[in-house]
Amino acid sequence: PAAPAAAATAALREAWPALQRNLTRRQALRAGVGPTVRPTGPELRGGLVQAGYALDAAPAAAVGASADQVSLASLLHGIPTEVTGAFHRRLLGPVAAHDRANAVSLLDTLGTFLAHDGSWARTAEALHIHVNTVHYRIRRIEELTGRSLARLEDRLDLRAALLCSPAG
Repeated sequence: PAAPAAAATAALREAWPALQRNLTRRQALRAGVGPTVRPTGPELRGGLVQAGYALDAAPAAAVGASADQVSLASLLHGIPTEVTGAFHRRLLGPVAAHDRANAVSLLDTLGTFLAHDGSWARTAEALHIHVNTVHYRIRRIEELTGRSLARLEDRLDLRAALLCSPAG
């Protein structure tokens, strides 16, 4: 935008309900706001790419802004579901298959473990199970995925795969 990106985003979001009311139920406005850049080739292209990504990541009938992409979850939201779904299946498919065949949800255990920053005790408390059970389940997840939850890179990959779940 010619104006500062934050001001342009705020103005669009303020005007959005009035603009949307003028459309039929089958129509929906969407917009993506990138950063304010100089109108030179590389900078302009980068700003347009960011605006397009913000548009793709925005919910229906909303204004997306590149400035809103401040987390892994928000970054992944703009990636096509075919790509994120395939990533999820590649990394967590064996765990999901285990869960379908057993009464224990290793995916829930993994999500809880990562949400509690890898704390065995807090994970056990949150899941209402013994800490040794958490150790067993995490070991089983590692076996099924070929990843080690002791390694930051593997934790990040598995967290991203959880965020790429078709269920959200």
